[in-house]
Amino acid sequence: MKRLLITLAASLMTLALSSSLAAQQKDEVTTIPFSKTPYQVGEHLTYHVSFSSFVDAAHVELLVAERGTFFTRDGFQLRARVETTGVVNAALYSINNDYISYIDPQTGIPYRTQQVIREAGRTSDTSSEYNQPVGTAAIPPKLRLGEFPGTYDLVSALYRLRALPLVDGAKYYFNVRSDLDQYGAELRVTGRELIKTNVGSFNTIATEVRVPNNSEANSYRIHIYFSDDERHVPVLITAHQRSGDIRAELAGTEFITPPQTPTPTPTPTPTVTATPVKTPTGPPKAGEQPFPPELPFKAGEQLNFTVFLANSPQSVATASFQVRPRAKYFNRDGILLTVKAQTLASLSRLFFANDQINSYVDPNTLLPFRTELNLIEGKRRTQQTLTIDQDRGNAATDKGANIEIPVGTHDYVSVLYALRLFNLTPSNNSSTSRQNAVTILVNNRPLTLKITSLKRETIQLGTQRVAAIQLSLTTDDPQPDKYGLRLWVSDDSRHLPLRVTAITQLGPVRADLAIIPTNQQ
Repeated sequence: MKRLLITLAASLMTLALSSSLAAQQKDEVTTIPFSKTPYQVGEHLTYHVSFSSFVDAAHVELLVAERGTFFTRDGFQLRARVETTGVVNAALYSINNDYISYIDPQTGIPYRTQQVIREAGRTSDTSSEYNQPVGTAAIPPKLRLGEFPGTYDLVSALYRLRALPLVDGAKYYFNVRSDLDQYGAELRVTGRELIKTNVGSFNTIATEVRVPNNSEANSYRIHIYFSDDERHVPVLITAHQRSGDIRAELAGTEFITPPQTPTPTPTPTPTVTATPVKTPTGPPKAGEQPFPPELPFKAGEQLNFTVFLANSPQSVATASFQVRPRAKYFNRDGILLTVKAQTLASLSRLFFANDQINSYVDPNTLLPFRTELNLIEGKRRTQQTLTIDQDRGNAATDKGANIEIPVGTHDYVSVLYALRLFNLTPSNNSSTSRQNAVTILVNNRPLTLKITSLKRETIQLGTQRVAAIQLSLTTDDPQPDKYGLRLWVSDDSRHLPLRVTAITQLGPVRADLAIIPTNQQ
């Protein structure tokens, strides 16, 4: 119990995880409905945790990793990552843990779990068997009134709570196992509240967790606020401890969908000029490896943009994005993404720029592990190399400085490719917008980048009209939309960047993708 409560104080994981499965209303004898909506493969949730006076205490990730056959059984693989950060990690309690739960897709009940615990310099790797019978056989024939079948680990518990109907005034009863201890608890639905976070405002279902037979656990007064929709995303989790309050707030939500064959539409999608590229000189010389099949781009993709000021038809700059082959870069398996941008003679008298950025990313996560900046803008020149440790939340500069970052931080280039994997379909509800959020490193400072899907529309690129989705890009700065950044991506599984607009010191700027007509293939 002590370990569970200490982790609870340090991270969202055990906050959410000290609650588990739900059961049924106290006065009901029928089985509670089981919603499969929360178990969508690719859903990725990130949380920022504060504790007492420590604004930055922990970082948590939750992922529905895949559906498949695991240990000879059909199931979902759920993953969680918990890591303390800042002063809490350095001076109070160091945690860097991974949790995996394999669950029955029909009931949400776990049948196997794995934990890699890295705490205070010690590491342990354990696995446990849960609820051995398969499917409905796992449900005992007789249950006491209000009892929900099965015992849940910490990860599967949170998802099973999300799968409840969460009816106003309802009470749900559940069992959760942590280490060798097992607890009986209840979840009470207390009402509805509007919760404001850094990634937006949410209408939520307010709940509280009680542990009637354990006064110490019950004293934490845990409250969970689930989004008031079919997904029941945990938006905010709070708890009280003698040494201070704990607050775990949703910091990012992505939905990585596998590529699908686009439905044919009368509106053509652009054909990108795929200019052959050479393997760059330097470290990578190994044979080219295949890209993960879910990526909507391949080695050799080149996106060329033409930049215009205001409504002038005369171009003032060019930018080129290239995807290099997958290979060994700096002793790591990676993909090299490059950007080159420079002003043309028509603008150079007013403003001269010649920039190049190299981003070396992990092939599976698209998170950067090395970023090289060579920026020439007017009389200012910036040369910097960042070595990024995503596991430890640290970016080291070539000058010896260390920058503390949340796990899962992108750079200027990687974020553009990562968002192509997001679910960017605009919401059908006119009063709400679909929003993804990620962390991006800007001028050696991590910022939250919010990607909001605004609407579908058709835009004109050269001689073609192209189906697109308009996105707004804002940050958590005091002026979140200061530059009025808007991005249009193709309305298909590739999500090709088509157009970018912004407000700069030189006035409105527009960058359009250079495409060739489809009849010239």
